[in-house]
Amino acid sequence: MTWSTSQLAELAGTTLKTVRHYHGIGLLEEPERASNGYKRYGIKHLVRLLRIRRLVDLGVPLSDIPSFEAADERGEQVLRALDAELARSIERQQRMRQELAAILANRASVDLPADFRAPAHDLPESQRSFLLAYSSILNPAAMAALQEQLAGPRSAVAAQFEALPEDAPEEVRRRIAEGLAPETRKQQEDHPFLSDLEASSRREAAITRSVVLHAVVEFYNEAQLDVLQRVNALLAEGDAALGSADGPPEAARWEGGAGR
Repeated sequence: MTWSTSQLAELAGTTLKTVRHYHGIGLLEEPERASNGYKRYGIKHLVRLLRIRRLVDLGVPLSDIPSFEAADERGEQVLRALDAELARSIERQQRMRQELAAILANRASVDLPADFRAPAHDLPESQRSFLLAYSSILNPAAMAALQEQLAGPRSAVAAQFEALPEDAPEEVRRRIAEGLAPETRKQQEDHPFLSDLEASSRREAAITRSVVLHAVVEFYNEAQLDVLQRVNALLAEGDAALGSADGPPEAARWEGGAGR
């Protein structure tokens, strides 16, 4: 008994169009035709088609099937490349599942860099935004140090700074700045990269400065920026080598680990 093209396609679990395509590129031999002009497929065509489908399902490109079937070196290389690609895909999917599990456990973690393990619910929204922005410029070592720095509890004065309203009076700004200055000094001593983000950046200096400047201006209100400038001024008084207090860039350097 022989089969028509549509019957062959059905037996092999594929489509009429696919069978015709395999004919067109020379992967599947054309069968003899009956007196009425219709193709007549036999068991060898079915087995051949099933083998092709098997290789395709494994990810072998159609153009590499002849090499594979010839059992030459190229065929083995194709399979090894497929295996390596699958290994990378599995690793990526496992990493994605871990990240999804973290997000399901704590929705706020979606606002943190993917490899950041600090508890998201304990970080103010502004700091989560800073972390995402900084992840685009800082190198892995700096991000790891930042994660370590943020793992500790937030101080009372840092919490006050995060909640500082834009119309905060002069006395409140001064008091918070005086409270943050020694904390900031300690942070910079423990994590020197906080004093010079450009040195810890993966990007060009101009790009790094632009990210830092835009982040500071966007995520802090006028009163908070004023407090950061006051902190920098206090630090400069104690050690001029730490830089000036002329504007947001220095404040931004401090913000890299602010609020803990």
